[in-house]
Amino acid sequence: MTQYQVVGIGNAIVDVISQSDDSFLDLMGIQKGIMQLVEKERGEMLYASMTNRTQAPGGSVANTIAGLGSLGLSTAFIGRVHDDALGNFYSAEMQADGTDFVNPPVAGGELPTSRSMIFVSPDGERSMNTYLGISAELGPEDVSDDVAGQAQLLFLEGYLYDKPKGKEAFEAAARLCRAGGGKAGIALSDPFCVERHRDDFRRLVKELDYVIGNEHEWQSLYQTDLSSALEQAAQDAGMVVCTRSGHDVVLVRGEEEAVVPVNEVVPVDATGAGDQFAAGFLYGVATGQPLEVAGRMGCVAAAEVIGHYGARPEKEVKALFRDAGLI
Repeated sequence: MTQYQVVGIGNAIVDVISQSDDSFLDLMGIQKGIMQLVEKERGEMLYASMTNRTQAPGGSVANTIAGLGSLGLSTAFIGRVHDDALGNFYSAEMQADGTDFVNPPVAGGELPTSRSMIFVSPDGERSMNTYLGISAELGPEDVSDDVAGQAQLLFLEGYLYDKPKGKEAFEAAARLCRAGGGKAGIALSDPFCVERHRDDFRRLVKELDYVIGNEHEWQSLYQTDLSSALEQAAQDAGMVVCTRSGHDVVLVRGEEEAVVPVNEVVPVDATGAGDQFAAGFLYGVATGQPLEVAGRMGCVAAAEVIGHYGARPEKEVKALFRDAGLI
């Protein structure tokens, strides 16, 4: 029997969010609109420079899983936090949002809980500076057979490939899920992540059941234009999803193709748009919806989250699905 409808595995990161303008980003040497990994000292300096901070449990796939939990699915997240204030905050908040945080906070050790300093520009673009901390130590020993092996859907975070132990954890989880009859898929995470791990990701596209990425990630993966990249992806993958920042979403599963229009929304904060698109889409997949409906669900969930600060939904997304005639 499937214990969880959807299980995620990824970096357990506390998001620390602050508003800033482009001149501040230039002053601090922050590259706008991407995720940069930082060392502990720079992380502490950036944290101290933030004004009117808000914090929330984050991490790309964790945000997706929390969105699915809030939609009423049975969900779990495999991640690693330290037994410190931020780690206990993270674990408690995930549980409160309806997702089992299956690995208890780790006592001892020197690495603190991971955190990402997110600077939100007036145009809604977010610039993430992530100190990985203890989440970089996530390994196969953190992957329980009882969790990954009993997942209907497993959602994997591409960023895990930045560390050898994370890669091992990722591949162990995928094997367990598929051996148990579940389907495993990956978020490509960002174009720079794809660039770092292109050969591995091309292999995973062929091995896994679904792959979600944006247009820049797909272009980076195949080192070609979007049309050619998606044509290649459709031949390689079981199911392909491509989001395009305010333009139509393209979804392909075998001979089935759907193009889902997007209602352009001026973002208040683009943080979590891709994460919540994935939540809406995977909700559709988990509940047996047609490809187009699943894509439209993703668009509804993404539109909700960019209408406010923070990476997780504030409104009841299932009610928004009803309003859109999707359920």
